Amino acid sequence: MPATAVLNPVLDLLFIRSTVTRAEPITARMRRLRVEADKLAGLDVRPGQQVRVLVGGLTPRTYSVWRYDPAGAVELCVLDHPEGGPGAEWGRSVRVGEQVRLRKPEGTFTLRPDAAHHVFAGEETASVAFGAILDALPEGARISGCVETDTAADRLPMRHSDRLDWLTRGGTSLPDGIRRLAPEPGGVAYVAGEARTVQAVRQLLVRELGWDRRSVLTKPFWAPGKKGLE
Repeated sequence: MPATAVLNPVLDLLFIRSTVTRAEPITARMRRLRVEADKLAGLDVRPGQQVRVLVGGLTPRTYSVWRYDPAGAVELCVLDHPEGGPGAEWGRSVRVGEQVRLRKPEGTFTLRPDAAHHVFAGEETASVAFGAILDALPEGARISGCVETDTAADRLPMRHSDRLDWLTRGGTSLPDGIRRLAPEPGGVAYVAGEARTVQAVRQLLVRELGWDRRSVLTKPFWAPGKKGLE
């Protein structure tokens, strides 16, 4: 009996069998994937949450939810990057009609709707979660922040994007961009992306700008040389 046949009952307890129903480019290096399943319908999904997806066989990868459809679908935006890896390969090659297993959306890096000010700091890997959070904020919300991308063609089409400072890699660094912005304490900061940069921005906000550390939400999505963070 094939190993997958033995594992299927166990995997079905842990993951939802779903189908890719849409796959299209959304930036120069990202594809938007729509994944549908009956068991994804009617969930309590908060903006900024993520899903665990099995790619390349049994390799788990974590992706922020770009959009959630209560009828039973999640949309993911998967970055293709030079280092490759099973997650990037899956996002690059997966086609409409293919089956995929994923967990229900989860995580605490989510919108705090009652905050007086929403500050964003991150790069391409963070921008998917940022886009979901920004989409849930009303027009009157106070919004600022810095998002770094490799080129302008890597910028996700996000609501309220005109209120953010967009940085190009190799110019102003993300910590320096936040230092220049100097957001006043009293709101919430969403800081995500490369682990060391996340830590640097958090320290800047808390130590230099006087933010309460409980108001700085952090999510290290990846670190150089460390596998499993995509």
